[in-house]
Amino acid sequence: MPDVLGPDYELTVLPMADDYEGAVVASLVRRRAPEPTGRAVLYLHGFTDYFFQTHLADHFVARGVDFYGLDLRKYGRSLLPHQTRGFVRSLTEYFPELDEAVRVIREEDGHDEVILNGHSTGGLIAALWADRVRGRGLIQSLVLNSPFLDLNVPSPLRVAADLLKGPMSRMSPRAVLPLGPATAYGTSLHRDHHGEWDFDLEWKPIGGFAVHAAWLAAIRRAQRRLHGGLRADVPTLVLCAEKGLQLRDFAPEAQGADVVLNPEQIAHWATRIGHHVTCVRVPGGMHDLVLSPEPARKVVFAEMDRWLDCYHGNAKRL
Repeated sequence: MPDVLGPDYELTVLPMADDYEGAVVASLVRRRAPEPTGRAVLYLHGFTDYFFQTHLADHFVARGVDFYGLDLRKYGRSLLPHQTRGFVRSLTEYFPELDEAVRVIREEDGHDEVILNGHSTGGLIAALWADRVRGRGLIQSLVLNSPFLDLNVPSPLRVAADLLKGPMSRMSPRAVLPLGPATAYGTSLHRDHHGEWDFDLEWKPIGGFAVHAAWLAAIRRAQRRLHGGLRADVPTLVLCAEKGLQLRDFAPEAQGADVVLNPEQIAHWATRIGHHVTCVRVPGGMHDLVLSPEPARKVVFAEMDRWLDCYHGNAKRL
């Protein structure tokens, strides 16, 4: 069916098994390259996010690669009225929609080379899923944009978050952690504030989603799993900003740094993903690197192209 992004995009709703809140769907958005191709990229968004980055799709389509964006359950196009936004009790709950999206891309649409591209929480999910399906040849490379490999908080708070793996992880989905609003990132992006991008403020609100105890416990379990070492068997590119800042309210510096995650942590844990990992730090990069101002954004795309040319299977130059 048509997608909200316009006539170049098609939307397929992927029904999933019901969960503890009821009915569940995921949403697969497709944009085809001008000529038939066996290559595709599957994009996974982050927390408080959905696929809207049409210039990312433009970049791949211009290089003869079909583009797919997956709105995970309880986000964006997939959010149903009875659901709590972004809420899961384990990141493995996302695996069925990844399984189905890759099945559609490979079996129904006929692609034999798949790049899995994950941002932030989507990057953590992508790494865990790639480890789970190793040896099956379902993807040929991982490209991770500021993946959520650790909590950007002081060590005592990180320890406190780990305690959520106990009884607090079974709290009601509507039990919200009292973290307070943080608008530095959202206002640095949206064109109605200080940024250059237009996105749906219902699906990606400036102040973010509420953080629930059970969701944070799920994140920490996944991060500890990664810290112990994954075995993804495809070449992996990890991109992150050169600089990180702790900001809750907007300041001009927010548009040249990651104000959500700590790039030092990302770089530190990157090699735990698999046996072949490249890490690139981008000067002037923001949290979602493809939304960074120029010239940082140009650097991000150039680094992706160069790396894919070298390491994405035996594919021809993108």
